[in-house]
Amino acid sequence: MLKEILPPETGIVFSAMRQLRTNLIRQETFVKLIDTEQRPSGYRLVAVVPDGGGDALAVAGFRLGNSLSKGRHIYIDDLFTVPSARRNGLASQMLAWIHDEAERLGCSQVHLDSGVGPESYAAHRFYLDSGYNITAHHLTRYF
Repeated sequence: MLKEILPPETGIVFSAMRQLRTNLIRQETFVKLIDTEQRPSGYRLVAVVPDGGGDALAVAGFRLGNSLSKGRHIYIDDLFTVPSARRNGLASQMLAWIHDEAERLGCSQVHLDSGVGPESYAAHRFYLDSGYNITAHHLTRYF
C-alpha cells in the first residue's frame, strides 16, 4: 500500500532510509530530525508499506520548491526500495504518486540528484526510463 507518511508513523521508514543514508544510526534521532526539523521546512515522505503493516518496503522524501531557475517544482531528496522488494514496480508507483502531487500543486518540473558510479547505474537507467533527463552537473564544496 502506497501512502504519505505522517507523524506518528515516521519510524516505519527508518529501516529503508537507513540503507540509503548510511549515516543514520538511531531511529529515535531520525524521527526527531524528520518531524521537528525537516517537516517544518516542507519535507514530506511517501512510502510503500506491507498491507498488514510493518516497515516500509520503499520510501521517497521530497519537498516543494520555487526558484528563478526551476519555477515551482518538487525536489526528490531521497528515493529507495529495499533490495528484497526491488523489481516489483514500487519505485515507479512512488514516482507516479509524486508526479501526480506535482501536478496537483501546480509544479512544472520534478528534480532529483543521483550519485555517480557503477552502484548507481541501475538507478540512472530507471530515472531515464521514467522520463527524466540529465540536465546539469551538481557541484559540491565541502568544509
